Amino acid sequence: MFHRPVSTRPKTAAVAVLGLLLALTAGTPSAPTGAHPVHTPATPVDPAPGRATPLAGYAIRSTAEVADPAAAVSSPGYSTAGWYPAGARSTVLAALLAAGKYGDPFYSTDQQKIPKADFAVPWWYRSDFTVADTASRTYLDFSGVISAADVFVNGKQVADRSAVTGAYTRHELDVSELVRAGTNTVAFRIQPNDPAKNLTMGWIDWLQPPPDENMGIVRDVLIRRGGPVALRDAHVVTALTVPSLSSAELTVKARVRNESAAPVTATVSGTIGDISFSQDVGLAPHESKPVTFTPVTHPRLRLRAPRVWWPAGMGGQPLYALDLTATVASRTSDTAHESFGIRDVKAPLNAAGARQYAINGRPLLIKGGGWSPDEYLRWDRTHAEDRLRYALDLGLNTIRLEGHIEPDEFFELADRYGVLTLPGWECCDKWEGQVNGAETGEPWTAADYPVAKASMAAEAARLRDHPSVISFLIGSDFAPDRTIEKTYADALGAADWSTPVIAAASDNAAPISGSSGMKMTGPYDWVPPVYWYNKQEGGATGFNSETSAGPDIPTLDTLRRMLSPAELDTLWRSPSAKQYHRSPSATFATLKLYDDALAGRYGAPAGLDDYVRKAQLAQYENVRAQFEAYGRNAKDASKPSTGVVYWMFNSGWTSLHWQLTDRYLDQGGAYFGAKKANEPLHIQYSYDNRAVTVVNSRPAAASGLTARVSLFTPEGIRKYDRTATGLNVAGDGASTTALTVPASVGGLPATYLAKLVLSDGSGREVSRNVYWLSTEPDTLDYAHTDWFHTPTTTYADLTGLAAMPKAEVTASGVTTTGTDGTSTTTVTLRNTGPGPAPALLTDVHLVDPKGTPVLPVRWSDNQVTLWPGESATLTATYRTTDLHGAAPRLRVSGWNVPTATVAGG
Repeated sequence: MFHRPVSTRPKTAAVAVLGLLLALTAGTPSAPTGAHPVHTPATPVDPAPGRATPLAGYAIRSTAEVADPAAAVSSPGYSTAGWYPAGARSTVLAALLAAGKYGDPFYSTDQQKIPKADFAVPWWYRSDFTVADTASRTYLDFSGVISAADVFVNGKQVADRSAVTGAYTRHELDVSELVRAGTNTVAFRIQPNDPAKNLTMGWIDWLQPPPDENMGIVRDVLIRRGGPVALRDAHVVTALTVPSLSSAELTVKARVRNESAAPVTATVSGTIGDISFSQDVGLAPHESKPVTFTPVTHPRLRLRAPRVWWPAGMGGQPLYALDLTATVASRTSDTAHESFGIRDVKAPLNAAGARQYAINGRPLLIKGGGWSPDEYLRWDRTHAEDRLRYALDLGLNTIRLEGHIEPDEFFELADRYGVLTLPGWECCDKWEGQVNGAETGEPWTAADYPVAKASMAAEAARLRDHPSVISFLIGSDFAPDRTIEKTYADALGAADWSTPVIAAASDNAAPISGSSGMKMTGPYDWVPPVYWYNKQEGGATGFNSETSAGPDIPTLDTLRRMLSPAELDTLWRSPSAKQYHRSPSATFATLKLYDDALAGRYGAPAGLDDYVRKAQLAQYENVRAQFEAYGRNAKDASKPSTGVVYWMFNSGWTSLHWQLTDRYLDQGGAYFGAKKANEPLHIQYSYDNRAVTVVNSRPAAASGLTARVSLFTPEGIRKYDRTATGLNVAGDGASTTALTVPASVGGLPATYLAKLVLSDGSGREVSRNVYWLSTEPDTLDYAHTDWFHTPTTTYADLTGLAAMPKAEVTASGVTTTGTDGTSTTTVTLRNTGPGPAPALLTDVHLVDPKGTPVLPVRWSDNQVTLWPGESATLTATYRTTDLHGAAPRLRVSGWNVPTATVAGG
């Protein structure tokens, strides 16, 4: 939404009188006696035309505690005694937490102690900025207001809550006539948020929602300077020749706007690398015009041998830079800069009606995770970068953002790391209130349609040049109706959106974009590993946009950080107990389905340690099976799998479900199960037909491979052994079946182990995988499937693992410190036991001298299984400063390995 300068906006007499009244009644703030003002320094604004300076932070306070009128609050010199400091991007609650007003909301039920009534009234956000001169024009440029705001500058209202509404709408307010040389003030009166009523952000059933519902300002507010001609909407439309990739055509677009009352001629010039282009544009007073540079008018915009952007693992991630300048009378009036990548994205429906993505002409299986920001929307670039590195470490190629669309830096990181992204609107609140039947979320009113269109236009303009963005999902659980979709389509078309627009994340269709080509059949709660191999419901066929076996119990280290002793006791003793750290949803309030399966398959837990130990084993096998099944079926001739998004990649708080890595970035069975399943060249066992399959996700084919499978009793006695040689497998996700394990093998007990090893032509081991299996299968009751799971009527018998003899594992480490701020500890593990028993799922945690895990850490491998005499070399890479000068230590544990801690070198 663009607002014309204040002087040109019509004012009613009532508004003018109200402004005069506010100015006359400006007084002193209401503040506690003896309180000190918040020291939020004024932000110095860069005076150069085209530069945008983000406000450094705010002083905030509830309007219930501020008796002074808006004209006073928004005027320079107003005292902020008794106010709280807030960062440049901060919800109200995030600021109060930073100020120490409340205890750790991630611990126990402490979040319930925060009174919701404090956030039922508007809050003031106030910030000062300094301008050296007023010769240039000055604009407020912002988005990320939750849920709406009245905006004031130097005592004058410049926009109201009916215009500044919606978390994603972008606003540019020309405040040139109000800004003075020296100190200036901007103030936002932020309205309370209700995701069921406002087009903002909500938490659905992911976690216990924050008491303030994220009200605040969660993106930068920019003070932008410029001359008589403004340059806006700069972007590049790319067209890559596929499949040759031999050339690309670039079309540069922008819009120029004459802000003066006189006609002007502006020169718009630009560069992309060593390519330059320019044209003159005549503008009448206050006229706006598009400017376009095409390969027809500027042949150098037709690139030969372009540097093509690829997802990680498929190629490099080169980026280009567009720089534009608008000059008037040879003086710079405005500038613009955009980074972009050259790549081609297609996602047609295959013969089975599933969405099949191809990047630069090469089809790929989407392997993703659902992204969650911090519950209080606290942006931390380092934390986001750590999580994206984890995604790559897990072999994922995609992150799905259902709402909660992150700031620009997130997508810049995704571009740099080669992580694909699937942003879109969220379900189960106002965004789908018009079409979601009985779900939460109020139907739209006439006022919501322009907000939705402005939201779509702003996000399309923000995301279109990022090569990591490969679609926008305009629906989630439901597709929009014709009117809403037309609203979105018009905004996307106007923004030159070039990647596929997806109607919904579920199996739905919309009138313009057609079938989604996706399914949302669950599960979201526990199912056995064999479930994933069946081509029905959430099994490995088509594109499953969100799915997992539900609970992901974190490590004992994390559990002790997030739960009280009484809660820890309830966790393993009481499957039917409500778990505050699971979900606010009644469907997911307890862990009963999960706990029943854990006890039914592995045996009843004997205590907290035993419960967590079994949980890590169960999560490893289930997550591994999910990704392995989708990987195996990706090239099937009939109903192939085309995409799977693990629900979820991470949680925004301390959680007991839907996470491959926990809030503190610790890693357990779910993490390493995914990492194992997604290794580039991989040997795996199929739960449905006992096939041993080799999957090759690398671009190049592999040949001359040898696959070996051995079956053992839990005590380590081999009962079956077979080898297949001369195996060849194509690249880009192809697979080949090496051999099939017989349905019956003599001498196997109810619980047994399967060891799979893949070797290359030189005999070097390139993939190893160990399974714990049962002669008694899990039995699924598909007839009683509901939206979140399929019941299991009988469980596999894995209780024999409890009788495994103790294994002896030695560990040693050598640590080297790099020049990039990281250290690497190389760990050698060896099974030195005298008997035949393997050391099952041996885990190494890098810890400090107090035993606290060093996080984040990226392991080359972990949770490995070693037979007697076998050894494994693992590496752990981490930030050197996270050890605060101390030497690392290694805590080694496993299913049948006693916990011990040794020096890490």
